[in-house]
Amino acid sequence: MNDVGMSSKTENILPAAPSAWDQLTNPSLAEQQHPQHQQQQVPPLHQHHPAQSPQMQASSPTTISAPLLTPTKTTPPDVAHTPSGAAPGAPGANFNEELAPELTQQGWRKFWSKREGRPYFWNKLTGESLWEPPQLNRGPQFDPLTDPLGICSTSPLNGPLPMHNSTGYNNNSHPSPHSHHTLKRRASEDAAQQQPQQQQQQHHSAHLPPGAGSVGGPPPLKKYVLPGPWDLEVPTNVLIYERLPTTFPQPYPEVEALRGSLTLRLAKTYEDLCNKRESIAPPKDSFQRWLMERRIIDQGIDPLLPSQCTPEISPQMYREILRDIPIKIVKPKFTGDARKQLSRYCDAAKKIVERRGASEESKKIVKWNADEAYEWLRRTVGASYEDFQDRLTHLQRQCEPHIIATVRVSVEQLCAKLYHLSMQHARNIRERHAQILKEHGIPELSAPLQPPVTRKVWCYPVQFALPSPRMPQIDYSNDRDHMVIKYTNTAVMAAPDTHVVNISHLQKLEQLYRYNCFDDKKFDFFIGRAYCMLKRYATFLGNNANPNQQEPELTQAALPAVVFECLHHHFNVTFECFASPLNCYFRQYCSAFGDTDSFFGSRGSFLDFKPVSGSFQVNPPYCEELIDASLQHIDRLLTDSVEPLSFIVFLQEWKDPPLKCLSKIEDSPYKRKQVVVMGMEHEYRHGLQHCIPKSEVNFKSIVGTMVVWLQNAAGYARWAPTEARVDALLEAFRPGRERDRDKAIATSTVPVQPSCSATASSPEPGMAGNSGSGAGDLSSTGPSKPSTPATV
Repeated sequence: MNDVGMSSKTENILPAAPSAWDQLTNPSLAEQQHPQHQQQQVPPLHQHHPAQSPQMQASSPTTISAPLLTPTKTTPPDVAHTPSGAAPGAPGANFNEELAPELTQQGWRKFWSKREGRPYFWNKLTGESLWEPPQLNRGPQFDPLTDPLGICSTSPLNGPLPMHNSTGYNNNSHPSPHSHHTLKRRASEDAAQQQPQQQQQQHHSAHLPPGAGSVGGPPPLKKYVLPGPWDLEVPTNVLIYERLPTTFPQPYPEVEALRGSLTLRLAKTYEDLCNKRESIAPPKDSFQRWLMERRIIDQGIDPLLPSQCTPEISPQMYREILRDIPIKIVKPKFTGDARKQLSRYCDAAKKIVERRGASEESKKIVKWNADEAYEWLRRTVGASYEDFQDRLTHLQRQCEPHIIATVRVSVEQLCAKLYHLSMQHARNIRERHAQILKEHGIPELSAPLQPPVTRKVWCYPVQFALPSPRMPQIDYSNDRDHMVIKYTNTAVMAAPDTHVVNISHLQKLEQLYRYNCFDDKKFDFFIGRAYCMLKRYATFLGNNANPNQQEPELTQAALPAVVFECLHHHFNVTFECFASPLNCYFRQYCSAFGDTDSFFGSRGSFLDFKPVSGSFQVNPPYCEELIDASLQHIDRLLTDSVEPLSFIVFLQEWKDPPLKCLSKIEDSPYKRKQVVVMGMEHEYRHGLQHCIPKSEVNFKSIVGTMVVWLQNAAGYARWAPTEARVDALLEAFRPGRERDRDKAIATSTVPVQPSCSATASSPEPGMAGNSGSGAGDLSSTGPSKPSTPATV
């Protein structure tokens, strides 16, 4: 249809009438035009011109066909298209037949194809082209008043479109100049606006002649289900109160590259301070835990770097540095290693009190205990492993208070300096981001946002108060089963920044983006936003995340897919409280970085998420302050809500150091059940599963995992941890279950449904048509609003 045009004479043939936009915005014009069209004796829609073939009639859109999500042009059938007695290129006899007034109001116009020698129909509002006359009951149409571009219209009858080509993205699209103060629309709001349109179209179809619009037509679009260790088709059963959008600007590749560069510089400064001031190596992964611990109380202007925390000195970092002074104590493997560690501790303790200006009393006590330990080592022959360990414990108990008193001020200054540098970096990042927004003509918020109307809605992703600027050029290429995404900016970094993600996880990101992003239906910003998300997690994990490192296992490890299937089947779990777009199982979850992850389904930080009802899986990373804050947050949610709430908490039993906050679980009145899965008898999925070989994804946990059910009365009544359900969960933890599941799916000729989720009941009536990420008034898009609202 690229060469289909309209001659200059066509404009004289078409009647001069008000446009569809004028009639939609001014109903009086439509009423004036309606009697005139009725006098023109429009033939019934089910009658067609004798020159039209039965194949053309059978291909007409009908009410039973699913409406298309994107504007398309149908391919004309291979039949004669030239009307009888008409020369090619000349308008046929039936070209002067006018469209029905209702079709004109919907945006349909009639044109003549010079190439095919017959008329065709084009919708000015949706961009759709048809060879056959359009029908009135074609399904939901775009609303030109609230959605003139047609990018926000959805239909609950449609599933997602087939997957986009991995290389079919456009990085050069401009944001709409009218969208600077427009928030992303949610699917439930679109569904609520489509209901009156559907009722109006049903009213029009009731007046059509028998058989009109009900013959033939293509079958409904099939729903695409992405295979993999996830289930992105599970809708949410979580209710929240509508909340304000975030004031953080939308992620931008140059800003994210700058943030990664400054964060890497900050981590290097932390390592130098530990080496020069305290003569120790920085505690392993303490910088990442510092970022997590600061996010609990940070109210600053950066989503990653701390910039407004009280107190400024992190208790977590202060405690971990003191634990490694004078040396880091490890569990030795052999007796000789235990003897060497005791000797090293004596040397380091004496050096600290001599060089740091300790008090005379401290010097006296530390030197006396160190000399006594030396004497014991010289006169003791054939001491056992336990003897050396007991002697080291005694020496620590005697010297540690004096060593801490000596280095306390220095460690506090180290923590404070790191925080002040982080504040400066965050300020520089925000200034650069504001400059980019100004260059793209996006004004900053001049007034605080007004609080939304208090109403219960289905949980939806984080929304932004500011639009996104135009994305820069980002290169991407296929490398066997991986996609390489590369961003080059010489002003920020010397070499191109490259990230690798395997094809299956890239398709997962596409599916999550399709479900949760409503301001970019054409995937113009997808690659840019995917780069920002990958760069953020690479920065958080150390910018050079190595699959051999243990840290990604501690902070990004996920439960096996079979465990999630069991949780959904037996406890109707549909939400993860600690996940990321790369390791999530459901399409709705909370994550550490709501700004970069919201386009892929994140509901923001769990500590800021306040659900009214729902069933949740909680697997926090190993950070004592974060686990403590999460348990307190869960306790408040269970106390405030009278609707069903259930939290199944998974905590790994790390012994060094032990978690002191576990006492809160023992004292909780909402504890319903507690079991322990023994170490080396269950598996986890690696935190870097998106870029490592599939054979290395699953690894055995060396420590046990404690599973606790925290439920209020209503949640316990609905999802009680009965003996049968708990046994099914423990069986799902058995090593090798996920591999057996994958083999069964790969060898089966028929698509295999998940063993647990296939029989899971729907959370609430009316959820099947929800996109899982929208928010809307429950009276119009979901179940009726509960009679007793929960208090948050």
